[in-house]
Amino acid sequence: MSRSFCDRFKELDWDNIRLRIYNKTINDVERALARDILSLDDFMSLLSPAALFFIEKMAQKAQYLTRKRFGNIVSFYLPLYLSNLCTNECTYCGFSISNRIKRKVLNYSEIINECEKINEIGFNNILIVTGDCQSKVGINYFLRVIPIIRKYFSSLMMEVQPLNINEYSKLKTIGLDGVLIYQETYNKQAYKLHHIKGDKQNFYWRMETPERIGKAGIDKIGLGALIGLSNCWRTEYYIVAEHLFFLERYFWKSRFSISFPRLRPCVGGVDLNLSIKEAELLQLICAFRLLSSNVELSLSTRESPYFRDNVIPIAINNISAGSKTQPGGYVDSSKELEQFSPYDNRSVLEIANVLIKSGLQPVWKDWEYYLGR
Repeated sequence: MSRSFCDRFKELDWDNIRLRIYNKTINDVERALARDILSLDDFMSLLSPAALFFIEKMAQKAQYLTRKRFGNIVSFYLPLYLSNLCTNECTYCGFSISNRIKRKVLNYSEIINECEKINEIGFNNILIVTGDCQSKVGINYFLRVIPIIRKYFSSLMMEVQPLNINEYSKLKTIGLDGVLIYQETYNKQAYKLHHIKGDKQNFYWRMETPERIGKAGIDKIGLGALIGLSNCWRTEYYIVAEHLFFLERYFWKSRFSISFPRLRPCVGGVDLNLSIKEAELLQLICAFRLLSSNVELSLSTRESPYFRDNVIPIAINNISAGSKTQPGGYVDSSKELEQFSPYDNRSVLEIANVLIKSGLQPVWKDWEYYLGR
């Protein structure tokens, strides 16, 4: 593999992409909707303001493709926060180093208590999350705690700081199934503005992370951008699609997922720039389903109950529910340690019942050890 996505990214011009998207017409949208296999140019049409006139048709087609590929199921996962220690200063995150919050790293007994509590709730798919603190919550910590956590769950993913290929390879051997790594924003100016201090300032090191994950043979790679950091979500997610297409070409043995996180209130956070309306977020989700019927689409508790109840049946196949965004949050629900405030605070049972009434089946466990990886 001689060419990285960074090489492709340097060929892309943010302003030019934005102009092309906004110049798309109703005729362009109609042509895209008539095709079974979409190009990236067709995807631009579906991201355009002109496509809002076709939102119902997009939703119908997205739902058909979702049911055809994934059936009537929605997989449930839960984030398990192990630490809020962080050496980065990011304008949108409650874990930023300058925030005067209590800091905590879960020890073995606290991790076991959290895992047992999560098992009681019913979850079997877990996403471990930490702040970025290599010295105390780095590869050595992960090598110690993942075997403990893995005993409780059939699927284990992580959303932590970028690691190198060798580190990802080691984690795979002890049970790591997937890694979510969001670029936050693909706009270099916005990225520099919102990442003020720490290792996360390295824009290209972060961008190359999915390739290191793929080279390590990790089963699942998650992409996304934090909506609200840049001035154009349409351009942002067009580049996410470029990134997805590039990775699928080289790492075809891995599965891919796309998430659509929006800024949420947090301690010390910037004023929210919610530049996307709910109808537009639905448009974005449907556009991705029409672009790729195989990619997993995920929606977290950052969104409102009303939005999730109505959008999940259309195109989403992977959700979190009952999430806590602080270390130790399932045993102790104190808010003072959290990364951000979730929007959908309903119980897991409430959310599952809503999905069942809409004709969907919640899936808590979709893998067995004996099947291997």
